[in-house]
Amino acid sequence: MENKKCKIKFAVIGCGHIGRRHIEMIMRNDESELVAIVDIKSPLELGFDTSKISYFKSLTDLIQSEIDVDVINIATPNGFHASQALECLDARKHVVIEKPMTLNKQDAEKVIYKALNVHKHVFAVMQNRYSPPSLWLKELIRSEKLGQIFLVQLNCYWNRDDRYYKKDNWHGKIDLDGGTLFTQFSHFIDILYWLFGDIDNIHAKFKDFNHNDLTDFEDSGFVNFDFLNGGMGCINFSTSVWNKNMESSMTVIGENGSLKIGGQYMNEVEYCHIKDYILPKLAPTNPGNDYGAYKGSAQNHNYVIENVVDVLKGRTEITTNALEGLKVVEIISRIYSAGKE
Repeated sequence: MENKKCKIKFAVIGCGHIGRRHIEMIMRNDESELVAIVDIKSPLELGFDTSKISYFKSLTDLIQSEIDVDVINIATPNGFHASQALECLDARKHVVIEKPMTLNKQDAEKVIYKALNVHKHVFAVMQNRYSPPSLWLKELIRSEKLGQIFLVQLNCYWNRDDRYYKKDNWHGKIDLDGGTLFTQFSHFIDILYWLFGDIDNIHAKFKDFNHNDLTDFEDSGFVNFDFLNGGMGCINFSTSVWNKNMESSMTVIGENGSLKIGGQYMNEVEYCHIKDYILPKLAPTNPGNDYGAYKGSAQNHNYVIENVVDVLKGRTEITTNALEGLKVVEIISRIYSAGKE
């Protein structure tokens, strides 16, 4: 953007729980401005005052209005992400896409190809990268203080019951949701990829214990694999935990030491014993998103909006680019394929 002082104009499509987080963070940012919201529900149903913010019932209506928008944030059901991103890019708008970027590799490639052709940015939301324990672990890996990585274990044990998977909701529908790894845990798989690189030799087993009447897909699974950079890893996950989230944790065993990040949202260092190393004091992690009956990951969407503004004003690089978003989609797709073998 040429004018460094101008505000970045945002529109948000999808005003559910996550869309409202985007809206809140845009409105809190001094260098951004919310100019429009898009949702199939009316402003009255949504509880929004549209005297200062334009409202549209569809993305097409927004684009055809020719309202001045720099960035469109997509916070709709997963199955709509690809087609809506392509429509935004066709209109020459930058795009922020909530996790997951798409539900298959081919659609992600189409989005990236279109973005390159129209010279617009695609920001993939992977908010866990901003948490202090994740940033600390990234630096540990970069500095090679752990030496060779031997073993990485990711555990995601959450509660998602009928308070979350409601009959009139898109959650749990295979075409709109995609599966547990796409909707619930893709940002944790992103952390695995961000820290340790790509994986191969995948073996997976899935089970649907108590979500038969709630979802079209598994609620639990075991996954094991090798890292291309060396070492091996596993992902153990379930959304069948009774009543509330249990934990999201990552254990890393390396040549020169071991560590564990734990808590409900990988928000605290539970163990750290590394050769010639003292654990520094980390900044506190933001609290988890509170949706009433159930909880989500740490509230880091403010960092996402800050990154968009900083990139468009030429101050920094994208924290999670579209190629990384594609890679996470591809890894999840390969995991699901391995479970069918």
